[in-house]
Amino acid sequence: MPSNSAAIVTGLTTAALATVGFLAYQASATVPATLGQPRTSSSPGIAAAKAPRDTRHPAALPAGSGTGERVVYSVDDDRVWLVGAGDKVKRTFEVVPGTVDPAPGSYWVTSRSNSVTGTDGTPIEHVVRFATAGNVTIGFSAAVAAATAPADPAVKTGGIRESREDGAAMWTFATIGQKVIVIR
Repeated sequence: MPSNSAAIVTGLTTAALATVGFLAYQASATVPATLGQPRTSSSPGIAAAKAPRDTRHPAALPAGSGTGERVVYSVDDDRVWLVGAGDKVKRTFEVVPGTVDPAPGSYWVTSRSNSVTGTDGTPIEHVVRFATAGNVTIGFSAAVAAATAPADPAVKTGGIRESREDGAAMWTFATIGQKVIVIR
């Protein structure tokens, strides 16, 4: 009798895992069209013009970059801030952008992949996607083997490349639904 019970438990576990996987796929396929798109009406806390930077402390969190826990990405400064509770900067680092920038605004992390091949053919890890521009998906990632080099201007890429250490920090911080604020 015990081997029969083990077979039943194994079968039920397999069925449960398959069901959860299918439901997760369905959920990811039905993300609202507005999720991952910038808000065009009002984006509280986001300055329309470029916020003045602290030239004495270039890594300081820019004014007008929102409030609360969030990722802040400056397309002009090629820099990211991971901002925790109480608007405390947990980490800041420079990035190498792709050839397509997201529009300034509020976004949310819509999907993640631990390890994939980028649109430029580079193996990447810790991919955190949050926007689209035209048909180009935009997200943060880290190249697995090579140092981060500027993107080939002939290829439309939305990969914002980080170091592997910064990519690991982003992966831990920016889970599905995390707010991402893009500023100039």
